[in-house]
Amino acid sequence: MKSVRLYFSLTILLWISSFYLDAEAQGVAHLPVRGFCISAPKPATLDRFVKFIDNELAPRNINTIILRVDWNYAYQTHPELQDSSVLSKKQVKKLVHTCNEHDIRLIPQINLLGHQSWGGNLGNLLEEYPEFDETPHIKMPEDYKWPNEKGLYCKSYCPRHPKVHDVVFDVVDEIIKVFEADAFHAGMDEVLYLGHDSCSRCAGRDKAKLFANEIRRIRNNLRESDTEMWIWGDRLLNRTITGLGRGEASINNTDRAIDMIPKDVVICDWHYFDPVPTHVYFAIKGFDVISCSWNNPAVAIQQLKSVRENRYYSNAKIRNRLNGVMHTVWSTCREFLNAYQGKSEKTREVKCLKTVFPKTNR
Repeated sequence: MKSVRLYFSLTILLWISSFYLDAEAQGVAHLPVRGFCISAPKPATLDRFVKFIDNELAPRNINTIILRVDWNYAYQTHPELQDSSVLSKKQVKKLVHTCNEHDIRLIPQINLLGHQSWGGNLGNLLEEYPEFDETPHIKMPEDYKWPNEKGLYCKSYCPRHPKVHDVVFDVVDEIIKVFEADAFHAGMDEVLYLGHDSCSRCAGRDKAKLFANEIRRIRNNLRESDTEMWIWGDRLLNRTITGLGRGEASINNTDRAIDMIPKDVVICDWHYFDPVPTHVYFAIKGFDVISCSWNNPAVAIQQLKSVRENRYYSNAKIRNRLNGVMHTVWSTCREFLNAYQGKSEKTREVKCLKTVFPKTNR
């Protein structure tokens, strides 16, 4: 009789522990970082986005917003770099105030190093300062196609140009100040042009060292104002070892830079097609890491579950580096809000957000 009671007691205990483990593995509310990344709204969309923060992001327990600002701000240090329609200082302060009301950490992003062009369009930095171009001999095509014989995905600036950081750090410091930010996202993703043979300053140099040196240089500038550095993690992964695509992992040996950069850099580990658990790799390497989803709810849920399970089973050091999850949006802010409000059929990003971050009664 005692053995039967013991059996049923153990069964109930196992069932209860399984229930709580499942809740721990799938829940999102108690993760340190519950993030949302999107392009900064244009002035005409600002009020809609502020309402979206109030009515949707805050009730979904989002506590971190990364705004991809790039040249969508009325820069005073380098007005030549700003877009034709940009946020004013007053409008940025409206975003800052709204996020402060909801205890949301607001982090601005400017794409550094890579992503200095997109499709057939040159970005503002290289348009205004063509001497910073890592590959000036590669001209922007009228009819852009990928892949192409020149390997043109996105252009990069030359990290060894003697004047590039004078310009870049001016706008970085300015945007951090106006956003009252304690962290800055530097991009650094999908850098395919680095140490190019056509660059007189970089040709023949170790690409991992070039990449690591640029991270250190940006990070050291940020540390002067006690600002934390965030980056996308794809260039620190090896494509051959992981089997990931050239966007998600390095094909030019920059992955070795993972052992050359400061451990206080925060890694945003994005995988949009398969829930690859590389967040564990980054944590073991000593980095705080956030796992990032996009437009596939099934993948996003598996990423969330993996983060929660690994936090549950890991020791304190690893657990405290697996900081959470972030939903990323790669349509424009206006396009996403239209989809969210049922004005567009492009709703996959919306479904993914609602799946990972359900509304609460806060």
